[in-house]
Amino acid sequence: MKAIVLNEPGKPEHFVLAEVPVPAVKAGEIRVRVQAAGLNPVDYKVAMNGHPNWQYPHVSGVDVAGIVDAVGEGVTQWKAGDRVVYHGDFARPGGFAEYTTTIAHTAAAIPDRVSFVDAAAFPCAGLTAYQILVRKMHMQRGQSILVHAGAGGVGGYAIQLAKQLGASIIIATASPNNEDYVRALGADYVLDYNQEDVHARVMEITAGEGVDLIVSSVNRATSQKDLSALAFGGQLACIAGAPETVADFQPSTKTFTLHKLMLGGAYGSGRKAEEELAAMATEFLQLIEEKKIDPMVNKVISLEEIPQGLQLLSERHVQGKIVAKIGD
Repeated sequence: MKAIVLNEPGKPEHFVLAEVPVPAVKAGEIRVRVQAAGLNPVDYKVAMNGHPNWQYPHVSGVDVAGIVDAVGEGVTQWKAGDRVVYHGDFARPGGFAEYTTTIAHTAAAIPDRVSFVDAAAFPCAGLTAYQILVRKMHMQRGQSILVHAGAGGVGGYAIQLAKQLGASIIIATASPNNEDYVRALGADYVLDYNQEDVHARVMEITAGEGVDLIVSSVNRATSQKDLSALAFGGQLACIAGAPETVADFQPSTKTFTLHKLMLGGAYGSGRKAEEELAAMATEFLQLIEEKKIDPMVNKVISLEEIPQGLQLLSERHVQGKIVAKIGD
């Protein structure tokens, strides 16, 4: 089969097209004929240093949508021909190929009215945003929120989810050329992180109270500053570095909750955690099917174009999602 592989750890330009064997399906697994694969920053970030479990040539790609091709021993919930999507374990071979395998209980059924491309766009970024707002923060109607990197995958989905959950104020950060796009997703305010003091503006917009929720996906330094923009009892979710001095932050004047998240951490945490990936995906797919969430597919590319797509992602100025259409 055709696949985009790494022959050793490297940058996006080190991903190459190759012929590799079709993977065998093991007990508890399904083999998927890949129809579409979403591109994510984790795909090129982990590739830089590789992973101890990888055997080369290695196939990356954690977000996969396709058709069940074969089922392993003990699998009863799927059959050949079923349409599925899943967020995979980056320690295993992935979906930048014509066929791949995954643990059966991590996959969710794709509704007939959702395309493979739209399904492949959301798992990594969409489920991260969903886990933050729904599973961890339990966002309530009327709460305010700051979403960093609003034009990106996690940020874009978080804005849309916050809108669906009834946020009172949605503040997002983005570059000026992405302002209209981010507003269209549902942001009430879009702050230019290069020109504005984001946290001072948040306090100004909220009349000095701060926001109830913050989704931080930039870096540790930004997360540190986010603490000063939280309302009393607020919640901060970090997916790219937690603050360093949480214990000493105004303990007598503010209380807050800190969430440190990594979606892929579900793998290796037991079957319940892995099944939660499928459960969240099922709920998210319903929102897409009902047109309550836009999958944010910005660019559709071919299997052969995946290295260039990863290069674009690494430059950190992509709106929404890039998806590789692999099947016919």
